[in-house]
Formats: sequence, C-alpha cells, structure tokens
Amino acid sequence: MTAASPGQTETGPPPTPPSTPSTPDPTAPDASNDQSHLPAKGLARASAIMAAGTLVSRVLGIVRTALLAVAIGSTTLVGDVFEKANTVPNVVYLLLAGGMFNVVLVPQLIKAARRSDRGADYTSRLLTLTITVLAAFTVLLTLAAYPIILTLTRNWTEPMLALGTAFAIWTLPQIFFYGLYAVTGQVLNANARFGWYMWAPVLNNVIAIGVILSFIVTFGQYAASDDQLTEWTTQQTIWLAAGHTVGIIAQALLLLWPLSRLGLKLRPKFGLKGMGLASTGRIAGWTLLTMLIGNIANLLYMRLISGATAVREEMGALGAGVPGEYAANVAELIAILPHSVFVLSIATVLFNQLARAMDLGRYGRAREIINEGLRIFAIPVMFAMVAVLVLAGPLGRIFGGAAADANLAGAAIGQLLVLLALGMPFRSASFYLMRVFYSAEDAKTPMLIYAIIAVVGLITAYGLAGVIPEEQIPYLVIGLFSALHMLQYLIAHLLVVRRWGGFDFASVLSAYLRSGACAGVAGLAGAAALWLLGGYHWGFAWNSIFTAVISCAVVGVVMAVVFVLMLRALRVKEFTAAIAPLARRVPALSRLAR
Repeated sequence: MTAASPGQTETGPPPTPPSTPSTPDPTAPDASNDQSHLPAKGLARASAIMAAGTLVSRVLGIVRTALLAVAIGSTTLVGDVFEKANTVPNVVYLLLAGGMFNVVLVPQLIKAARRSDRGADYTSRLLTLTITVLAAFTVLLTLAAYPIILTLTRNWTEPMLALGTAFAIWTLPQIFFYGLYAVTGQVLNANARFGWYMWAPVLNNVIAIGVILSFIVTFGQYAASDDQLTEWTTQQTIWLAAGHTVGIIAQALLLLWPLSRLGLKLRPKFGLKGMGLASTGRIAGWTLLTMLIGNIANLLYMRLISGATAVREEMGALGAGVPGEYAANVAELIAILPHSVFVLSIATVLFNQLARAMDLGRYGRAREIINEGLRIFAIPVMFAMVAVLVLAGPLGRIFGGAAADANLAGAAIGQLLVLLALGMPFRSASFYLMRVFYSAEDAKTPMLIYAIIAVVGLITAYGLAGVIPEEQIPYLVIGLFSALHMLQYLIAHLLVVRRWGGFDFASVLSAYLRSGACAGVAGLAGAAALWLLGGYHWGFAWNSIFTAVISCAVVGVVMAVVFVLMLRALRVKEFTAAIAPLARRVPALSRLAR
C-alpha cells in the first residue's frame, strides 16, 4: 500500500493495443482456431471470479490496515517506520523487474503458450531467470538494508534508522516472492487459469490479519502513553515484519500448486534465447521508462513525508495530529477506491473501442468515445469526491486506531483525504486521456507528460520543503498531488485536441457541472445527517472504529438516495450510461434511470 503520485502507474502498466501480428512461428500450431489460452467455462465466468477475488482482497486489505492502526497506531513512530519498511520491497520489485515482466515478457509468454510444447521451454527459461536474478538482488538489497532506509528517509535519528533497518531486514526478502508470484501468476493466466492470480492475495491478507490480531493479543494494542522507541522489542519487530513476509511467501507459493497441474515439463533452464528481450519494441520501451519515472518520483515524495515522523517525536501529545507515511498511504487507499471500481472498469471497456477506432483511422468516432467516457465518469467521480469531502473525518477515524489520541490521528488522515478529494475528477479524466494515446500505440507522449509532471512536482515539493515547517510537509505533498493531477489533465487535454481535434468539451463540462450540482445537494443532506451523528463535534461518529463505520454507512446511504433522486429530477442522461453495466446484471436497477 503506497500513495500513488501523479504519473505513477496506479493499476499496473498502461495497456498496449494489439499490434499487427508478426510472422507466424512455423513450429507453432494454427493459432486461428487455438482456444487453449481461453478459459474453458467462458470469459464471463473467469471475469467474475477475478473481480470477486479483487473485491475480497481489497476489503480484507482495508480490514488489515485498520487493525494495524489498532496494533501500532497510525500517526506514530512505529506506524510510519513499519510502513516504510513494508512498502519498500514492493516498490523496489517494480523498479527492478515489475515492468519487464508485465510489458516485455508476458506478451511473449502468451505467444509461447500456443506453441506445440505449450510454452514449456519459454516458461522454464522465464522461471529460471526470475528465480536467479531476483534471488541475487534480494540478498544484496537485504544486506544493504541500512543504506536503503537512510536514503529513503529524511532527518531520521540513529535509533529510528536502526528500527527501520531491523524491520527492513525481515521485509526486504519479499522482493523475491513478489517476483515469483507475478511471473507464476502470468504463466497461469497465459494458460487460462485466471482465478488463482487474483485470489492468492486474499490468503496474504488473511495471514496478515491473523498476524496483527495475534500481535494485539500477545503485546496489547497501541496506547497514547507508549514510548515506542524505547519500549519496542526485537520480538515485536520479528512478529510484525516476519509475519507480513510470511503472507507474501504464502501468496507466491500457493500458485506453485496450480502451476504443477498445468502438465508442463518445467525444469531449470538457463539462457536468454527467445525471451523477447532484444525485441522489446518501441511501445514497451517507453512504457518501461514511464513506470520507472513514476516509481522513482513516488519514492522521493515519500522521503519528504518521512521527515514528519522525525519531528513528531519532539511534539509530545500534539504529535498524534501530524500525519506521516502511514496516514498518506491510508488516504491514498481510500481516495483510489472509486477510481479503481468505477473509472478503471469503464475505461477498460472503452479502451478497446478507442484502439479499434484509431486503428481504422476513424478519428471522428474516437472523439465520440473520448467524449462519452469523460461524461460517464462524471457521475461516479463527482459523487465520490463530495462523499469523501463530507465523510473525510469518520473515514479517517476508521484508520485512526483505538488509542486515546485516535481522534487526532483520524482527523489528520481526514485532512489528507480532503486534499486528495479535490483532485479526484482531474485524476480520473487525465488517466482516461492517457489511454487515448496508448490506444493510438503512442507510449512516448504519456511518458513525456509523466516526466514533466515528475520534474515540476519534485522541484516544487523539495523547494517548498526547505521553507515550511517539517510537520506541514505531508499536507504540501498530498495537496501538490491534486494540483499536479489538474496540470496533468490540462497538458493531456491540449495535446489530445491538438492531435485529434476537439471532442465537444462543452458537453463534458456540462456533465460535470450537472453531476456536481446533484452531488452537492446530496452532500448537504449527508452533512446534515453526519452533524446529527456528531461528526462535526467529536460525537458518536468519532467514538470508535465501529461507530465511524456505522456513521459512514448511514451518511453514504442518505447521500446515494438524494443523489439518484437529483439525477432523475434533472434528467442527467449520463446516469443511464453509467449504470448500464450493472443494470444488465441487475435488471431492477434499470428503473432508476427512467
């Protein structure tokens, strides 16, 4: 769980439309009728299994994050130190090999699965390469735990660095198992075993939840009076860090069982022949560079935020109101959910249509699809933005822990949520416009945009960090994220219009204004309900995690009902298109848009 900076790939590598088929492999069977790479029981069932796994994993991830705050606090020294150590392996893996696996090797893997040996030779080489390279890097990086933590933090004292290093020694081995999980999962996907890859993280989250619960039972929950830096023990470090690493190990090893049942004759095999490394291709190369820029920028942003952890220790009881890296990542976890659930799913469907229109040179149709997507996004995004603004406090309280200072911690997370919410419409719109370039097989332009955003953002962040108090830097960085999403949309908009012509921006703006007006009315109703629940004066909504969840549910229902009534009253036509995918599965929903 890491806060995604503007320009960082938030949901995996950008999509690449199918290019013109290469010369057929004479040793491969006829691919025109080959269905071995498709699920035997249909794509719809496979998609449902994958979606269910993703949803369950996300829910469990939220539970894990909330429980972790109970165990070690959310705006605390150990909370931030552990967050740093536990997120570095994932980011380092993405920097080392994540892009290479997804962008370069997976397309080759899919092709290899259609050969006469069903890809056994290629898969053997890929697994051997993965295990060898990642094992070597993991050992070297684990030995370099101290300099890594030192480089990625700001103004940490030696005791803090020592604790971070201790955590990192137990978490950095995750790099190897992240890689093993990724490549094994892609092998399974290429052979139409889709469900395992999406459900394996569920096992990881279940183990992590068990580790945290057992930690609370054994050591007790975090209390505001704790002096974590002096009272923390080696046993607690091993229990928490090694326990989370066990979850990542289990996630990877679980996939070895279905891999063994594919019937492939896998064996250690060295050699890069046929791996596709020499023919990465122009699009893949630009995409790899984009991922590199985004992830490095994110590490540098989080380094700035880590400075708040150091200054918090000097502030006493007031330090609980200062957000650090844990709070920033939690705020991102909440803010990205509407984008992941609504925008990403719609954009994925429209991307295929865009790619086809671009391929056929039907730019008028492409402009219509661009317009349609942006207008449809207005419905869920504007509602989500207002809902997060109204519920920022209780949402933060859910992840504020259970100590006496939990309200201060929840309020700090809520303040970051407000800043992120302001950029949500621009985040989703720019995300979609980037897909327009990818649909035209142009990965260079998005890379240049991301590079500009990264340079502007980092220069601004590090420049201002030298003149504002350290405890204010998390607000600076998170607020800057929203501003950069706005800038990113502006640049992408201008370039799309310049290249393919206007896409009736007036109708897009109208959709956002009308949806925003409906969401605003719903927000007033929700704010009134939250006021009655004590959401604005430390009342019922702030009493505990449970009361915060209840308050969010009640206010959410009130807002949703008012929002739908307003959409119907104003006859917002995009509403019908927005609920169409759900209405096909739940016919009763179609009546809402009438």
